[in-house]
Amino acid sequence: MSLLSDLINLNLSDTSEKVIAEYIWIGGSGLDLRSKARTLPGPVKNPSELPKWNYDGSSTGQAPGQDSEVIIYPQAIFKDPFRRGNNILVMCDAYTPAGEPIPTNKRHNAAKIFSNPDVVAEEPWYGIEQEYTLLQKEVNWPGGWPVGGFPGPQGPYYCGVGADKAFGRDIVDAHYKACVYAGINISGINGEVMPGQWEFQVGPAVGISAGDELWVARYILERITEVAGVVLSFDPKPIKGDWNGAGAHTNYSPKTMRNDGGYEEIKSAIQKLGKRHKEHIAAYGEGNERRLTGRHETADINTFLWGVANRGAFIRVGRDTEKAGKGYFEDRRPASNMDPYVVTSMIADTTILWKP
Repeated sequence: MSLLSDLINLNLSDTSEKVIAEYIWIGGSGLDLRSKARTLPGPVKNPSELPKWNYDGSSTGQAPGQDSEVIIYPQAIFKDPFRRGNNILVMCDAYTPAGEPIPTNKRHNAAKIFSNPDVVAEEPWYGIEQEYTLLQKEVNWPGGWPVGGFPGPQGPYYCGVGADKAFGRDIVDAHYKACVYAGINISGINGEVMPGQWEFQVGPAVGISAGDELWVARYILERITEVAGVVLSFDPKPIKGDWNGAGAHTNYSPKTMRNDGGYEEIKSAIQKLGKRHKEHIAAYGEGNERRLTGRHETADINTFLWGVANRGAFIRVGRDTEKAGKGYFEDRRPASNMDPYVVTSMIADTTILWKP
């Protein structure tokens, strides 16, 4: 009899043209990911070729039991690193049967902003630095930490190497390769300041694709940690005390900032962000006030600051950008549990469309 692993790794293309499509959507908390699979008659390249589907919204906190059907619309396709072959992952967003976006569907409004002609003309690039923490399943305590205790102080863990500094590298590397295979524009990984904490970067990605790619990268990471028996946390401050929190720093560069004279556009955009600071903070993730304290490479949540090469500011401009007179800036405010559809579209809305 075949081993379970043999069956899981069966190459379906040897015997059938049928493919498996894993439909992915965002659940009722706005952060939890859900998915289910269906069989298609053959390979698919474009989301428009895929059928809409439905799910029981009463079981995800997104619909009442007496009217529980929620419809998911396929929006983006990626190669499936788990089933491989011609099988695919499908990022979807959710609607009522009447075609109205449900409240947790943040992609719909983001797509409206990114389809605005003024935003399209700017071709906004994003690079998102997603931090996360790996937890021991039985105790919900960071990987590599003694149960109920603490490791040595921060310092040797950031980009560290060695069994006493890097905890969970097999998961991190598996995720890296899986994202490359899937077609996600993952640009790098590194160990973070707090032991058991890691980061991956997605981008440059244009417009709505930044949100699609980050959500699917999160999904792949959730699946890998599921297999590894490890809990994945996007809590912005998983451990109280003298330990770094977890963010999702968002790098941003529309065309006018990339062109000659772009540094003046960068400063103008930062001024706009400062005027809407409270609105952005309110939309940048739950529990962010525990992270943005003015310590551990953050600014105080109530005080908008920007600077060149300043990791204690909310908006950081790189030395290379200052020297070149054009480039990008980094918004360091988003929490690790932020919704990338909300953050990316809000930055575009404030800096391109909003007229103060």
